[in-house]
Amino acid sequence: MAESLIEFKGVAARIGVATILRDVDLTVSAGESVGLFGANGAGKTTLLRVLATLLPPSAGTARVLSADLNEHERYEIRPQIGLIGHSPALYPELSLLANLEFSARIAGVSRAAAAQALPDVGLGGASTRPAGESSYGMQRRAEFAREIMLAPDLLLLDEPHSALDPSAIELVEHIVAGVLDREGAVVLVSHDIEKVASMVTRTAELAGGTVR
Repeated sequence: MAESLIEFKGVAARIGVATILRDVDLTVSAGESVGLFGANGAGKTTLLRVLATLLPPSAGTARVLSADLNEHERYEIRPQIGLIGHSPALYPELSLLANLEFSARIAGVSRAAAAQALPDVGLGGASTRPAGESSYGMQRRAEFAREIMLAPDLLLLDEPHSALDPSAIELVEHIVAGVLDREGAVVLVSHDIEKVASMVTRTAELAGGTVR
């Protein structure tokens, strides 16, 4: 039986005084890619934030990559988790290459890997362009380059096809396949079931803050 990389049982999460997630049960094994669907406001992005250790659960049992998310050990697994959210997580004043080099330095990855990652996503000629002066689509590609470089064990994608041209769809598939080949796991949020059907091994619906 494949190792479970995500184990949630009865998990709840609050933002301020509002309870966004309630009684969430979710298990994701090594080599699995789960497509998460649901209406706006269902809590999909909040669930990704909990999985990424950015928002602590307020109730229940939550383990990611064997770490208890209610304990200090959750900080130790952050380098093994990749997250691409709605807004690009790039420093706008830094070039695309400098952003990758910064991430590489924190993760202990060579600068050569950062330099190679941009050509891999079609941005070889834009490495010196400041992220803040790059199109949204270019920033998304730069984030994909970062995840290729860092090779996370758990990859979390929030609407990964947003603002991407059709040629970049294969790029998303390539990144997901790379994680699964390493026996990692992927949780992918999308409104477009058809676009992600080839990339997920199963789907789950989030409604009313609970996974069905």
